[in-house]
Amino acid sequence: MTSQNSEMQHDTFSPDYIRATWSGTASVEAAAKAFGMSRSKGYDLVRRDEFPCRVLLIGRASRVVTASLLRVLESGEPEYNHAPDALTTSPCPTA
Repeated sequence: MTSQNSEMQHDTFSPDYIRATWSGTASVEAAAKAFGMSRSKGYDLVRRDEFPCRVLLIGRASRVVTASLLRVLESGEPEYNHAPDALTTSPCPTA
């Protein structure tokens, strides 16, 4: 029998709840909990550039892109930060 607390925690990190209540970015701690990992594991993955979804590094702060987190939760396919960028893969037009 599952406890009411674990059911409530699971609902807090469901894609529907995240979509309805979270803003455009989230803390690494909250995103790590949504993936079922600890805060320290989340920050370790961010440091190694292996967090399963997009992370914005703003100065010394790290913020997880909520839309990316939702895509990963729903598809199971990670979106790492070192994925090719359109600006770096396509040639720049000359003037």
